[in-house]
Amino acid sequence: MTTRIETDSLGCIPVPAAAYWGAHTARALENFTISGIPVSRHPHLVRALAMIKDAAARANCELGILDPRDATAIREACRDIQNGQHHDQFCVDVIQGGAGTSTNMNANEVIANLALEKLGHRRGEYQHLHPIDHVNRCQSTNDTYPTAIKLALIFATEELHRELGNLAASARTKGAEFAGIVKMGRTQLQDAVPMTLGQEFNAFAATLEEDRARLMESTMLMRECSLGATAIGTGITAEAGYQQLVIRALSEISGVALLPAPDLIEATSDVGVFMHISAMLKRTAIKLSKFSSDLRLLSSGPQNGFGEIVLPPRQAGSSIMPGKVNPVIPEAVNQIAFAVAGADTTVTMAADNGQLQLNAFEPVIAHVLLQSISWLEHGARILRQYCLEGIEANTGHLARQTAASVGLATALIPAIGYGAASAVAREALQDGSTILDVVTGRKLLDRDEARSLLESAVAPAGTAGVSGA
Repeated sequence: MTTRIETDSLGCIPVPAAAYWGAHTARALENFTISGIPVSRHPHLVRALAMIKDAAARANCELGILDPRDATAIREACRDIQNGQHHDQFCVDVIQGGAGTSTNMNANEVIANLALEKLGHRRGEYQHLHPIDHVNRCQSTNDTYPTAIKLALIFATEELHRELGNLAASARTKGAEFAGIVKMGRTQLQDAVPMTLGQEFNAFAATLEEDRARLMESTMLMRECSLGATAIGTGITAEAGYQQLVIRALSEISGVALLPAPDLIEATSDVGVFMHISAMLKRTAIKLSKFSSDLRLLSSGPQNGFGEIVLPPRQAGSSIMPGKVNPVIPEAVNQIAFAVAGADTTVTMAADNGQLQLNAFEPVIAHVLLQSISWLEHGARILRQYCLEGIEANTGHLARQTAASVGLATALIPAIGYGAASAVAREALQDGSTILDVVTGRKLLDRDEARSLLESAVAPAGTAGVSGA
């Protein structure tokens, strides 16, 4: 492999001749052999960084502190990256010391070398266009990197929002399909009162719709922008007027209406918005996990479990037990939720340990949040495509269960009182009779009146045959 020699404040270091990155990235590759996950694994973050450098070049050109020809080359390089090119050059590990400096410098070097080629120079000829003096002009890692994280989270959350919407719509479809199928609702795993299987799936759709709204509220909080703050919020090295110009440019480039932070020193040190979105992701993950656990429970058996629904078989479930099929899709979603909950703890610890004017741990915050969003998006998709859309109701089994359930006795309380209804339930449970047979056998109600009460137990729409008579 041929190399070129680059120089930074620590001295000379060889860089692969074909690489668009430079000396700082080379040192980061040596120092941070940790996760094996490069920054390029988070394309939204790479795109966001390119958008910021694009906006900065535009602002600096408007201020007259960046040559228009250089600004054009930088902006063209940034647009190439925004369009998905050269992401493989963003190669530093997602876990790194330095508060994201290695990621920012990786971006500066790649953009500088792409711009140099557009100007007719060779990679590494920084005397013509420099990663810091030109690409990073009026910036610090401490304002560009957190802004890039926020933009990336906004883009990623929008994709998760769409996928959760698809999942909610699928649940609504199942709710309509199962609207007339009666089953017993349960509290504390004990039979409670009748409901429809459709109501159960509609409730899941409703909780998803609530979480989608909360997630989008979280993205609104991430529109606050600290560009222009530079190192600690004082704006040192940033030209007068830069903040207004760069935020306006970035809003136009990204399509996100950004707002200047009211206190740049606070905005540089505070990571409260990341804790907020992390908590919302955990909330969504736990909701998905709870539903997945319910699906596993309701489909358990198939002969010696609940057996109320049948999940679509996805793959053989055992290397030793013939015919066994496991609920592998809900199990996968459960595990995603476990990881997202763990990521929230990581964000909490990172937020707690940011000292004074800067949080040095934003790299791990960015990684676990973007990973959580990506995993939740994929989890919602496979739950919909490979599980929810193919679920079938075990109608015969549900009808037999409901007819025999003593939980139906609750519907009789308005007519015969709690004490009499309790006695009816006990007798039905002891001898295996139906509630309808016991209440009419005791002459507490005539058969038609009792049947009407039992059939009206399922709201909002009663279903004939609830009583099993």
